[in-house]
Amino acid sequence: MKDKKKPVKAKADNGENSLTRKKAAAKTREIGDGIFVRDFVVDCNVGVYAEEQGVTQKVRFTVEARLAKDVFSVEDEMAEVPSYADIIDIIVALARGGHIKLVETFAERIAAQVLADKRITAVRIVLEKLERGPQRGVEIIRPATRGAALEFGRG
Repeated sequence: MKDKKKPVKAKADNGENSLTRKKAAAKTREIGDGIFVRDFVVDCNVGVYAEEQGVTQKVRFTVEARLAKDVFSVEDEMAEVPSYADIIDIIVALARGGHIKLVETFAERIAAQVLADKRITAVRIVLEKLERGPQRGVEIIRPATRGAALEFGRG
């Protein structure tokens, strides 16, 4: 008669295995991952000129965020990493928040809110006005450091 093998119970993951796997993976990383929203077009109340007051115009947003090198998913859980959905929510909330005169101000406000998540180390923002003249806009990198510029291939 054959010996019956007892089923092996899987050990409960109490978080230690996850932490161990994350530490091991982090040791091999030299740079952080990135998240992005590209070519997101929103109707905005933005502009300093008289013809831009009281009307909306289409603005295209591209936001790229660099994560700290120890920020990445091990357990396939959304809470482990910042979300590009948060970036979209920031843009939409600011666009609905009233008239902003300068696209530079708009970009700075996005940067401040994105960088409020301490898992994000740097952000690059491009805003482009798509109406009322030639395509024009602004690009910022925050923090405005040589290291951040290198992260986005500008150094």
